Amino acid sequence: MHDIRFIRDTPEAFDAGLSKRSLAPLSASILALDAEARAVTTQLQELQARRNEASKQIGAAKAKKDEAEAQRLMAEVSAIKDDLTAGDLEEKARQKTLFDALAAIPNLPADDVPPGKDENDNVEIRSHGEARVPNFPAKEHFDLGEALGQMDFETASKMSGARFVVTRGQLARLERALGNFMLDLHTSEFGYTETNPPMLVRDEAVFGTGQLPKFSEDLFRTENGYWLIPTAEVSLTNIVRETIMTEAELPKRFTAWTPCFRSEAGAAGRDTRGMIRQHQFSKVELVSITTPDQSDAEHERMTQAAETVLKRLGLSFRTMKLCAGDMGFSARKTYDIEVWLPGQGRYREISSCSNCGDFQARRMDARYRPSGEKGTRFVHTLNGSGLAVGRTLIAVMENYQQGNGTIAVPDALKPYMGGIEVIGG
Repeated sequence: MHDIRFIRDTPEAFDAGLSKRSLAPLSASILALDAEARAVTTQLQELQARRNEASKQIGAAKAKKDEAEAQRLMAEVSAIKDDLTAGDLEEKARQKTLFDALAAIPNLPADDVPPGKDENDNVEIRSHGEARVPNFPAKEHFDLGEALGQMDFETASKMSGARFVVTRGQLARLERALGNFMLDLHTSEFGYTETNPPMLVRDEAVFGTGQLPKFSEDLFRTENGYWLIPTAEVSLTNIVRETIMTEAELPKRFTAWTPCFRSEAGAAGRDTRGMIRQHQFSKVELVSITTPDQSDAEHERMTQAAETVLKRLGLSFRTMKLCAGDMGFSARKTYDIEVWLPGQGRYREISSCSNCGDFQARRMDARYRPSGEKGTRFVHTLNGSGLAVGRTLIAVMENYQQGNGTIAVPDALKPYMGGIEVIGG
């Protein structure tokens, strides 16, 4: 959500930020709605002032025994009361129109976010490790998993349709090992608090993180009005909804390993085979709540935490700074981490770490009180994948595949695998 005062004071800067996202200027239309709402408010204030004045004059007229004047003033007060009732309804309608317009506008990019329209304009900022190229024809994860009899898309399709999978046996255990490894790393080394949040949330929660109202078609909704979370970002960030924290409490860091549910609207024809793009998948999410002056450093720290997972697993990756046109709705700056997949012969996204500034906090009314001050300020919120567990399983399968179709278990995961060192061995 945008600060209307910022738009009033710096409309050119607001439009310039939208321009980086390849969006048309909107300050003029927003300020017109704002002016209309403020005009109604001013009119209401003037009517209330006149009502108060007339009420006093009624008493004075009665004291002078001027009944005619008293009756005239009473009629005026009655008419003003009706005008106030109608005006109050109009004010609420005008404010809602302004609120809805602001709620549909994405966050403004940070100054160091490169301009651009799509992923082709993203900028690589660093890379790690050598991309593995086996000395045999590399297979994709679904070929490996199906050949082992431990990855079953056909059975999943019978019960749920496309974009679902059943994993079993050692692969299912490997997926569980990955989630446990990630949680242990983030809680023990990076200070995140392990959390088990709700996976069904109300409208207000999904609005708070920016999925509503614009992206409802990307979500699944129950018949009684709950939303299935598309990411634990929704639940974890809303922990601080409508709260006022002390500065000493910040930063807050939460992590959760949850199922995630996405309709994949608009993904027709993309990644139709395998586990890359599923309606249901699991992810270890990272969320931080900070003061404004901490958020940039926290963004780098969060990205480092996600990268550390890949480093410990011995996987090659590159970190990209997203251009303005490729960022999510709520983000002001985003790093994507892309892992090397030998079966596909290219890098694929496995984590997205975003600094949302105070954009989500305004939608949730999440504040803190700076030390020594009476007033409050909005917190900054950050979120990132640490990592997408299914995609990490894919990366491990493809990078650790062996010529005979088995999959070696990375050293970092062996303590979680009960003595299993080779999948399918």
